[in-house]
Amino acid sequence: MCSLSISQNNTLHRSYRITNDYYTTMKFTTAAFTTLACASAAMSATITGFAGADCTGSQVASGSGGSNTCLTLGSASVRSISYSGVPSSIEFYISGGGHDSCTHGSQLTRGAGSGCATAPTGVNWESVLIH
Repeated sequence: MCSLSISQNNTLHRSYRITNDYYTTMKFTTAAFTTLACASAAMSATITGFAGADCTGSQVASGSGGSNTCLTLGSASVRSISYSGVPSSIEFYISGGGHDSCTHGSQLTRGAGSGCATAPTGVNWESVLIH
């Protein structure tokens, strides 16, 4: 069993695990990416959310997760997301209703490695699914 905590502005928050047959869904506390999957550091991707396009502006959230992990901001969203250490691929989901928490199809998929993804005009990212 894995126990992880979130730290934002020197404040500790509690989080919990929700699982289904396809992936582990991550719950967010405020605007901090957190993971509940027990992946080793060598097998996990690092994700950082930014207020501006092209991974610029203020850093809004950050976290990491292993393969088949959904990282979500819950009721918050970011304009762009930088990622590194993605083992196979990463899917990006827009904010709003049906796509929240890595559901109902991603709007962008990128391959293994690192990069930056800006949300389409008029929307923000709410979650990512790491493969």
